[in-house]
Amino acid sequence: MPKSVFNRGFRFLPHDALLTFEEIERLARLLVGQGVQKIRLTGGEPLLRRNIEKLVEKLAALPGVEVTMTTNGSRLAHMAKTLKAAGLQRVTVSLDALDEDLFQAMSGSDFSVKDVLAGIDAAAEAGLGPVNVNMVVKRGTNDHAILPMVEHFRNSGHVLRFIEFMDVGTANGWKLDEVLPSRDVINMINAENPVEPVNPKHFSEVAKRWQYKDGAGEIGVISSVTQAFCSRCTRLRLSPEGGLYTCLFAQEGYSLRDLLRNGVSDTELSNVIAGIWQQRTDRYSEIRTDDTAGLKKVEMYYIGG
Repeated sequence: MPKSVFNRGFRFLPHDALLTFEEIERLARLLVGQGVQKIRLTGGEPLLRRNIEKLVEKLAALPGVEVTMTTNGSRLAHMAKTLKAAGLQRVTVSLDALDEDLFQAMSGSDFSVKDVLAGIDAAAEAGLGPVNVNMVVKRGTNDHAILPMVEHFRNSGHVLRFIEFMDVGTANGWKLDEVLPSRDVINMINAENPVEPVNPKHFSEVAKRWQYKDGAGEIGVISSVTQAFCSRCTRLRLSPEGGLYTCLFAQEGYSLRDLLRNGVSDTELSNVIAGIWQQRTDRYSEIRTDDTAGLKKVEMYYIGG
Protein backbone atom coordinates (compact mmCIF):
# COMPACT_ATOMS: atom_id res chain seq x y z
CA MET A 1 0.00 0.00 0.00
CA PRO A 2 1.69 3.24 -1.17
CA LYS A 3 2.86 5.26 1.82
CA SER A 4 2.31 8.45 -0.17
CA VAL A 5 -1.42 7.70 0.01
CA PHE A 6 -1.85 5.51 3.09
CA ASN A 7 0.05 7.66 5.55
CA ARG A 8 -0.70 8.54 9.17
CA GLY A 9 -3.35 11.03 8.07
CA PHE A 10 -5.29 8.62 5.88
CA ARG A 11 -8.85 7.87 7.04
CA PHE A 12 -9.51 4.16 6.65
CA LEU A 13 -12.94 2.57 6.43
CA PRO A 14 -14.93 2.68 9.68
CA HIS A 15 -15.12 -0.71 11.38
CA ASP A 16 -18.85 -1.14 10.76
CA ALA A 17 -18.24 -0.83 7.01
CA LEU A 18 -16.23 -4.06 7.08
CA LEU A 19 -17.85 -7.47 6.97
CA THR A 20 -17.97 -9.15 10.35
CA PHE A 21 -16.40 -12.57 10.76
CA GLU A 22 -19.92 -13.98 10.95
CA GLU A 23 -20.84 -12.37 7.63
CA ILE A 24 -17.67 -13.68 6.00
CA GLU A 25 -18.40 -17.14 7.39
CA ARG A 26 -21.94 -17.03 6.02
CA LEU A 27 -20.75 -16.15 2.52
CA ALA A 28 -18.01 -18.77 2.71
CA ARG A 29 -20.53 -21.42 3.75
CA LEU A 30 -22.76 -20.58 0.79
CA LEU A 31 -19.79 -20.65 -1.58
CA VAL A 32 -18.71 -24.02 -0.22
CA GLY A 33 -22.21 -25.21 -0.93
CA GLN A 34 -21.65 -24.22 -4.56
CA GLY A 35 -18.40 -26.11 -4.90
CA VAL A 36 -15.64 -23.95 -3.40
CA GLN A 37 -12.96 -26.19 -1.89
CA LYS A 38 -10.23 -23.71 -0.97
CA ILE A 39 -10.34 -20.41 0.91
CA ARG A 40 -7.34 -18.11 0.97
CA LEU A 41 -7.06 -15.19 3.38
CA THR A 42 -5.02 -12.45 1.76
CA GLY A 43 -4.91 -8.68 1.61
CA GLY A 44 -3.35 -6.19 2.13
CA GLU A 45 -1.88 -7.96 5.12
CA PRO A 46 -4.32 -10.39 6.76
CA LEU A 47 -2.34 -10.67 9.99
CA LEU A 48 -3.12 -7.02 10.72
CA ARG A 49 -6.81 -7.92 11.11
CA ARG A 50 -7.54 -8.14 14.83
CA ASN A 51 -8.39 -11.68 16.01
CA ILE A 52 -7.77 -13.13 12.56
CA GLU A 53 -7.31 -16.57 14.16
CA LYS A 54 -11.01 -16.53 15.10
CA LEU A 55 -11.95 -16.12 11.45
CA VAL A 56 -9.58 -18.94 10.53
CA GLU A 57 -11.30 -21.15 13.09
CA LYS A 58 -14.74 -20.39 11.66
CA LEU A 59 -13.67 -21.08 8.09
CA ALA A 60 -11.72 -24.21 8.97
CA ALA A 61 -14.89 -25.67 10.49
CA LEU A 62 -16.62 -25.66 7.09
CA PRO A 63 -16.76 -29.15 5.58
CA GLY A 64 -14.19 -30.18 2.99
CA VAL A 65 -12.39 -26.83 2.84
CA GLU A 66 -8.66 -26.09 2.75
CA VAL A 67 -7.91 -22.77 4.48
CA THR A 68 -4.68 -21.03 3.49
CA MET A 69 -3.18 -17.56 3.82
CA THR A 70 -0.93 -15.22 1.86
CA THR A 71 1.10 -12.88 4.09
CA ASN A 72 4.08 -10.56 3.95
CA GLY A 73 5.48 -12.55 6.87
CA SER A 74 6.09 -9.59 9.16
CA ARG A 75 3.99 -11.02 12.03
CA LEU A 76 4.08 -14.67 11.08
CA ALA A 77 6.81 -15.70 13.53
CA HIS A 78 4.59 -14.61 16.41
CA MET A 79 1.35 -16.05 15.06
CA ALA A 80 2.22 -19.28 13.23
CA LYS A 81 1.39 -21.65 16.10
CA THR A 82 -1.86 -19.84 16.89
CA LEU A 83 -2.94 -19.95 13.25
CA LYS A 84 -2.14 -23.65 12.98
CA ALA A 85 -4.12 -24.38 16.15
CA ALA A 86 -7.06 -22.45 14.70
CA GLY A 87 -7.08 -24.68 11.62
CA LEU A 88 -4.94 -22.89 9.02
CA GLN A 89 -3.31 -25.47 6.77
CA ARG A 90 -0.70 -23.66 4.68
CA VAL A 91 0.84 -20.24 4.10
CA THR A 92 2.31 -18.37 1.18
CA VAL A 93 4.86 -15.68 2.02
CA SER A 94 5.86 -12.78 -0.22
CA LEU A 95 9.60 -12.12 -0.52
CA ASP A 96 11.08 -10.35 -3.55
CA ALA A 97 14.77 -10.39 -2.57
CA LEU A 98 17.18 -11.38 0.17
CA ASP A 99 19.16 -8.16 -0.08
CA GLU A 100 17.80 -5.78 2.55
CA ASP A 101 17.97 -2.58 0.51
CA LEU A 102 16.39 -4.18 -2.54
CA PHE A 103 13.69 -5.77 -0.41
CA GLN A 104 12.85 -2.42 1.19
CA ALA A 105 12.82 -0.67 -2.17
CA MET A 106 10.39 -3.18 -3.69
CA SER A 107 8.10 -3.70 -0.72
CA GLY A 108 8.12 -0.23 0.82
CA SER A 109 7.91 -1.99 4.17
CA ASP A 110 9.20 -1.10 7.62
CA PHE A 111 10.24 -4.66 8.54
CA SER A 112 13.26 -6.68 7.48
CA VAL A 113 14.16 -9.73 5.44
CA LYS A 114 15.13 -11.38 8.74
CA ASP A 115 11.57 -10.93 9.97
CA VAL A 116 10.20 -12.63 6.87
CA LEU A 117 12.68 -15.52 7.03
CA ALA A 118 11.89 -16.00 10.72
CA GLY A 119 8.20 -16.15 9.81
CA ILE A 120 8.84 -18.78 7.14
CA ASP A 121 10.82 -20.89 9.62
CA ALA A 122 8.11 -20.53 12.27
CA ALA A 123 5.41 -21.51 9.77
CA ALA A 124 7.31 -24.65 8.79
CA GLU A 125 7.93 -25.54 12.43
CA ALA A 126 4.23 -25.08 13.23
CA GLY A 127 3.23 -27.46 10.44
CA LEU A 128 2.03 -24.88 7.90
CA GLY A 129 4.22 -26.23 5.13
CA PRO A 130 5.35 -26.72 2.56
CA VAL A 131 5.58 -22.94 2.59
CA ASN A 132 5.22 -21.21 -0.78
CA VAL A 133 7.58 -18.23 -1.15
CA ASN A 134 6.39 -15.80 -3.83
CA MET A 135 8.92 -13.59 -5.62
CA VAL A 136 7.62 -10.97 -8.05
CA VAL A 137 10.28 -10.48 -10.72
CA LYS A 138 10.87 -7.09 -12.34
CA ARG A 139 13.38 -6.93 -15.19
CA GLY A 140 16.15 -4.52 -14.33
CA THR A 141 15.14 -4.31 -10.67
CA ASN A 142 15.46 -7.69 -8.94
CA ASP A 143 16.13 -10.19 -11.73
CA HIS A 144 19.72 -10.43 -10.48
CA ALA A 145 18.29 -11.69 -7.17
CA ILE A 146 16.75 -14.81 -8.73
CA LEU A 147 19.74 -17.13 -8.35
CA PRO A 148 20.54 -16.04 -4.77
CA MET A 149 16.90 -16.81 -3.88
CA VAL A 150 17.20 -20.19 -5.59
CA GLU A 151 20.36 -21.02 -3.69
CA HIS A 152 18.81 -20.00 -0.38
CA PHE A 153 15.64 -22.07 -0.76
CA ARG A 154 17.05 -25.17 -2.45
CA ASN A 155 16.86 -28.13 -0.06
CA SER A 156 14.74 -26.07 2.36
CA GLY A 157 11.47 -27.94 1.83
CA HIS A 158 9.84 -24.65 0.75
CA VAL A 159 8.55 -23.97 -2.77
CA LEU A 160 9.98 -20.81 -4.36
CA ARG A 161 7.63 -19.37 -6.97
CA PHE A 162 8.46 -16.64 -9.49
CA ILE A 163 5.64 -14.31 -10.55
CA GLU A 164 5.76 -12.17 -13.66
CA PHE A 165 5.37 -8.47 -12.87
CA MET A 166 1.67 -7.79 -13.50
CA ASP A 167 -0.35 -4.67 -14.20
CA VAL A 168 -2.64 -5.20 -11.23
CA GLY A 169 -4.35 -1.93 -10.37
CA THR A 170 -2.75 1.33 -11.44
CA ALA A 171 -0.44 2.16 -8.54
CA ASN A 172 2.58 -0.03 -9.32
CA GLY A 173 3.82 1.84 -12.41
CA TRP A 174 3.66 -1.28 -14.60
CA LYS A 175 5.59 -1.32 -17.87
CA LEU A 176 5.67 -4.22 -20.31
CA ASP A 177 9.44 -3.97 -20.77
CA GLU A 178 9.86 -4.68 -17.03
CA VAL A 179 8.23 -8.09 -17.42
CA LEU A 180 10.75 -10.93 -17.42
CA PRO A 181 9.01 -13.92 -19.05
CA SER A 182 8.84 -17.03 -16.88
CA ARG A 183 10.57 -19.06 -19.58
CA ASP A 184 13.64 -16.82 -19.18
CA VAL A 185 13.55 -17.37 -15.42
CA ILE A 186 13.44 -21.14 -15.88
CA ASN A 187 16.25 -21.02 -18.43
CA MET A 188 18.38 -18.99 -16.02
CA ILE A 189 17.80 -21.44 -13.18
CA ASN A 190 18.21 -24.51 -15.39
CA ALA A 191 21.66 -23.34 -16.51
CA GLU A 192 22.85 -23.47 -12.90
CA ASN A 193 20.60 -26.13 -11.38
CA PRO A 194 18.90 -28.37 -13.96
CA VAL A 195 15.12 -28.66 -13.57
CA GLU A 196 12.32 -30.66 -15.18
CA PRO A 197 8.56 -30.04 -15.38
CA VAL A 198 6.13 -31.56 -12.91
CA ASN A 199 2.52 -32.41 -13.75
CA PRO A 200 -0.08 -30.05 -12.24
CA LYS A 201 -2.05 -31.21 -9.22
CA HIS A 202 -5.33 -29.92 -10.63
CA PHE A 203 -6.82 -28.26 -13.72
CA SER A 204 -6.99 -24.70 -12.39
CA GLU A 205 -3.50 -24.56 -10.90
CA VAL A 206 -2.00 -21.18 -11.81
CA ALA A 207 1.65 -22.01 -11.08
CA LYS A 208 3.54 -24.27 -13.45
CA ARG A 209 5.69 -26.61 -11.37
CA TRP A 210 9.30 -27.64 -11.87
CA GLN A 211 11.59 -29.82 -9.78
CA TYR A 212 15.36 -29.92 -9.46
CA LYS A 213 16.79 -33.01 -11.12
CA ASP A 214 19.10 -33.56 -8.16
CA GLY A 215 16.13 -33.84 -5.78
CA ALA A 216 16.71 -30.49 -4.06
CA GLY A 217 13.04 -29.54 -4.17
CA GLU A 218 10.52 -27.73 -6.32
CA ILE A 219 9.98 -24.28 -7.85
CA GLY A 220 7.07 -22.73 -9.69
CA VAL A 221 6.33 -19.92 -12.14
CA ILE A 222 3.17 -17.85 -12.51
CA SER A 223 2.94 -16.38 -16.00
CA SER A 224 -0.17 -14.22 -16.08
CA VAL A 225 1.35 -11.86 -18.67
CA THR A 226 3.07 -14.16 -21.17
CA GLN A 227 0.97 -17.31 -20.73
CA ALA A 228 -2.51 -16.19 -19.70
CA PHE A 229 -4.69 -18.73 -17.91
CA CYS A 230 -8.04 -16.89 -17.91
CA SER A 231 -9.84 -19.83 -19.52
CA ARG A 232 -9.20 -22.10 -16.55
CA CYS A 233 -9.44 -19.52 -13.74
CA THR A 234 -11.69 -20.60 -10.87
CA ARG A 235 -10.97 -17.78 -8.41
CA LEU A 236 -13.50 -15.45 -6.86
CA ARG A 237 -12.42 -12.61 -4.55
CA LEU A 238 -14.24 -11.00 -1.65
CA SER A 239 -13.20 -7.53 -0.50
CA PRO A 240 -13.18 -6.43 3.18
CA GLU A 241 -16.54 -4.69 2.90
CA GLY A 242 -18.35 -7.30 0.86
CA GLY A 243 -17.51 -6.66 -2.78
CA LEU A 244 -17.35 -9.77 -4.96
CA TYR A 245 -14.77 -9.65 -7.77
CA THR A 246 -14.53 -12.18 -10.58
CA CYS A 247 -11.05 -11.15 -11.76
CA LEU A 248 -7.80 -9.91 -10.24
CA PHE A 249 -7.80 -7.20 -12.93
CA ALA A 250 -11.44 -6.18 -12.44
CA GLN A 251 -12.56 -2.57 -12.70
CA GLU A 252 -15.49 -3.05 -10.34
CA GLY A 253 -17.14 -5.64 -8.13
CA TYR A 254 -20.61 -6.65 -6.97
CA SER A 255 -21.62 -5.47 -3.49
CA LEU A 256 -23.11 -8.14 -1.23
CA ARG A 257 -23.00 -6.27 2.08
CA ASP A 258 -26.45 -4.71 1.83
CA LEU A 259 -27.96 -8.07 0.91
CA LEU A 260 -26.28 -9.63 3.93
CA ARG A 261 -27.63 -6.95 6.24
CA ASN A 262 -31.14 -6.60 4.81
CA GLY A 263 -32.53 -10.00 5.70
CA VAL A 264 -31.99 -11.80 2.39
CA SER A 265 -32.29 -15.57 2.74
CA ASP A 266 -29.44 -17.99 2.11
CA THR A 267 -31.23 -19.26 -1.00
CA GLU A 268 -31.61 -15.77 -2.45
CA LEU A 269 -28.01 -14.89 -1.65
CA SER A 270 -26.76 -18.13 -3.20
CA ASN A 271 -28.72 -17.39 -6.36
CA VAL A 272 -27.17 -13.92 -6.59
CA ILE A 273 -23.64 -15.35 -6.20
CA ALA A 274 -24.30 -18.07 -8.77
CA GLY A 275 -25.62 -15.50 -11.21
CA ILE A 276 -22.52 -13.34 -10.84
CA TRP A 277 -20.22 -16.29 -11.52
CA GLN A 278 -22.24 -17.67 -14.42
CA GLN A 279 -22.23 -14.31 -16.19
CA ARG A 280 -18.49 -13.69 -15.84
CA THR A 281 -16.65 -13.00 -19.08
CA ASP A 282 -13.29 -11.90 -17.64
CA ARG A 283 -10.23 -12.60 -19.78
CA TYR A 284 -8.11 -9.52 -19.20
CA SER A 285 -4.74 -11.29 -19.43
CA GLU A 286 -5.68 -12.77 -22.80
CA ILE A 287 -6.61 -9.42 -24.35
CA ARG A 288 -4.01 -7.20 -22.62
CA THR A 289 -2.71 -4.31 -24.75
CA ASP A 290 -0.99 -1.03 -23.96
CA ASP A 291 -4.43 0.57 -23.94
CA THR A 292 -6.08 -1.92 -21.57
CA ALA A 293 -3.06 -1.86 -19.25
CA GLY A 294 -3.84 1.77 -18.48
CA LEU A 295 -7.42 1.13 -17.39
CA LYS A 296 -8.40 2.04 -13.84
CA LYS A 297 -8.45 -1.31 -12.03
CA VAL A 298 -8.93 -2.39 -8.44
CA GLU A 299 -5.63 -2.52 -6.54
CA MET A 300 -4.14 -5.84 -5.42
CA TYR A 301 -3.78 -4.60 -1.83
CA TYR A 302 -7.59 -4.29 -1.82
CA ILE A 303 -8.65 -7.73 -3.09
CA GLY A 304 -5.48 -9.77 -2.75
CA GLY A 305 -3.39 -11.79 -5.17
